[in-house]
Amino acid sequence: MKPPRRERHFRWAGLLGKAVLDVLLFTTRYRTVGVDRVEQARAAGQPLMFVFWHGRLLPLVYLHRDEGVVVLVSEHDDGEYITRIIRRYGFATTRGSSTRGGVRGLKGLIRAGRAGSDLAITPDGPKGPAREFKPGALLAARASGLPVVPVAVGVSRSWRLKSWDGFVIPKPFSRIHVHYGAPVSVGAQATDEDLRGLAAQLQAELAALTERAEAAARGEESEGEDG
Repeated sequence: MKPPRRERHFRWAGLLGKAVLDVLLFTTRYRTVGVDRVEQARAAGQPLMFVFWHGRLLPLVYLHRDEGVVVLVSEHDDGEYITRIIRRYGFATTRGSSTRGGVRGLKGLIRAGRAGSDLAITPDGPKGPAREFKPGALLAARASGLPVVPVAVGVSRSWRLKSWDGFVIPKPFSRIHVHYGAPVSVGAQATDEDLRGLAAQLQAELAALTERAEAAARGEESEGEDG
C-alpha cells in the first residue's frame, strides 16, 4: 500500500493529466487507415492484441477511450502516472513488463485476453531501446490465442520529450494519422525462435507503418478515412 501522501500525489496527477489531455486532444483531428480490420474482428467477437511504440501512447489513449482495452503498464513510477491517467479514459491495466518482473503482468494479460478483452502492449517498453520489438511481448499472444495488430501513429505537429522513447505530445490543432496493420496470428505451438522471427517481422512492419503515418500527417499522402 502506498503512503497517503504518495497516493494523493498520484491521484491528483491522474486528475490533472486527464484534464490537460482532454483540452489538448479535443482540438486535434484524427484520420485512420485500416481500422476496418479491427471493426471486422470485433464484430465477429474476436479480441485483439494491439502493439505500438511506447512514445506514441497518448494519441491512442484518446482515440480508443472507453473501449475497455487492457494495457500492460510497467511497475515504475512513470507507469503509475500512466495508469492513473488511462484508467480515467476507460482502460484497465495489469502491472509488469514484457521483460523485467513481467510474469505477473503477462499472466494478467493472458487472463484478460482469454476472457474476451482487447489487449495493448508497447513491445519496446518499459525502458527501450526505442522501436525495438522485444519477443517477450508475444508471449501473451501465444498463450491467449489473440491475433496481433501493429498500430502506428503520425502527428503533424508535436512536442517530443527528451526521454528514451522521444515521447510524443500532439500540439493543439495538429493532425493525427493512425495506421492499423493486418492481424497476425501467433500459433500456440510457436517456439521461442518463431517468436523472435515474428518480432523482427512486426518491427519492420511497424517501421513501415510509422513512416507512412508520419508522411500522411505531414500532408505528403492523402489516403485515410475520418476517425
